Amino acid sequence: MRSTPLTFCAAAVVAATLVPASAALADSDSGSAQEKGRASLTASPSLVAPGGEMDLRLEGCKGREAAGVSDVFVSEARFSPAADGGLFAEARISSDASPGDYDIRVDCKDGKGAGAAGKVTVIDRGRATPLAPVAAGGGGTALFAGRDARQEGPGAVHAVIGLALAAVAAVAVAFRSARRRRPATD
Repeated sequence: MRSTPLTFCAAAVVAATLVPASAALADSDSGSAQEKGRASLTASPSLVAPGGEMDLRLEGCKGREAAGVSDVFVSEARFSPAADGGLFAEARISSDASPGDYDIRVDCKDGKGAGAAGKVTVIDRGRATPLAPVAAGGGGTALFAGRDARQEGPGAVHAVIGLALAAVAAVAVAFRSARRRRPATD
């Protein structure tokens, strides 16, 4: 059983669950971002595979519009008012993005030059590969798919056994034929 890949996948899921929560708790200074006169950006999820999407939430921006940019985004993220306050945008990660950390910069369109910054981490999702061939279709021939073609067919041992069986069959036929030709003596 291959438990190592399963262990790493479980650890990645736990990390992806805990990282956004820890990022939300990271701004534990006295007073909120709005009270300090600066905007705060929350990116969810913070770990994204190439071609994936992420949600951006901006708090503390006085205007009703903002724009977010990053080297990893396909295009500029345009923020608009969210139903529960603040500003909201969706961003798509470039499908050819390399794994690593990328900065996000957001400028509020409130005329006061307020803005926010954040980070997104692009992860390498790898390529899915099967652990073993699936024994389906072709009458189970997938089990033999990994064998080398030189191992196919009879070898020298099989040829010798086949010749010996043919010789025994020829002798048996000869004796039977000879027995039929003899006249019965009673």
